[in-house]
Amino acid sequence: MSLPKGLAEDVARNLVMVARLIDEEPEEAYGYSRVALRLASRVAAVREAAGFAAYATQRYTEALAEFRAARRMTGGVELWPVMADCERGLGRPERALAMAGEAEVQKLDKAGQVEMRLVAAGARRDMGQLDAAIVTLQSPELASNSVQPWTARLRYAYADALLAAGREDKAREWFGKALEADKDGLTDASDRLAEMDGIEFVDAFDETAEAVETDEVVEVVDAPEADGIDEADEAAETQDTDDAEGVEADQDDQDDLAVEGNDIAAEPVAEATDVAVEADGTDEVADATVPVTEDGQDGQDGQDSKDAEDGKDA
Repeated sequence: MSLPKGLAEDVARNLVMVARLIDEEPEEAYGYSRVALRLASRVAAVREAAGFAAYATQRYTEALAEFRAARRMTGGVELWPVMADCERGLGRPERALAMAGEAEVQKLDKAGQVEMRLVAAGARRDMGQLDAAIVTLQSPELASNSVQPWTARLRYAYADALLAAGREDKAREWFGKALEADKDGLTDASDRLAEMDGIEFVDAFDETAEAVETDEVVEVVDAPEADGIDEADEAAETQDTDDAEGVEADQDDQDDLAVEGNDIAAEPVAEATDVAVEADGTDEVADATVPVTEDGQDGQDGQDSKDAEDGKDA
């Protein structure tokens, strides 16, 4: 509401694109956030969106700066957990743990407090403190049977920490519980369970693609042979024309000569076929099919001239 109508609409369009793309195409979402930031850098919603887009592309320094700016503008604490996670991303897990003990955490709602617990457990794991991470995640929210928006992620993090600590049986149990609560597919709990059971998934699409590529290779290899047949047909047509124009002989001799000409014209085809079987490339096939003489005429034209002279003599 603090922007002129036209400018507000332009900013809103860019923020909508950030929201649409941030999960699937984070780099594109980041680009839209930068446009919105240039248009309205004094709007808290714009700074927050820019922070999340930078966070999604692992630009943690930039994300932390944008989150701090948004927090100064609004005075809220909602961004405290993600700010702490940016500290983790920057390789400062001790700072994230310190933020987990700040008074701001008590001002968070239930979802924010669970998120802060997840960040703190992650920081413990970054520091190699697996047992402490497991204890950090043990909470009333984890033990509750009710399913909340954070339940699947909390159970998944607990299962993952158990597995990292070598407690495979308990990890399997909690991956199963995470899967039960994960109605929106927020985690890959099903894949983790399959991996633990030794199940390997095969992508049928890749097999289809390989079959298509094989067919294309066969077509490329067969192509030179077809070219050789076309050249033989052209040679036969040329022979028939020369015989009709310049040769006066009896019909039997002309038929014999045509047969002989066809046999000669077919020789390059046989040679091309032999070369195609022995060689992998198509260049050698082309050379065997159409040999080039010193005067720049191909071998087939020379054969045509010879056949014409033989016909005249006959």
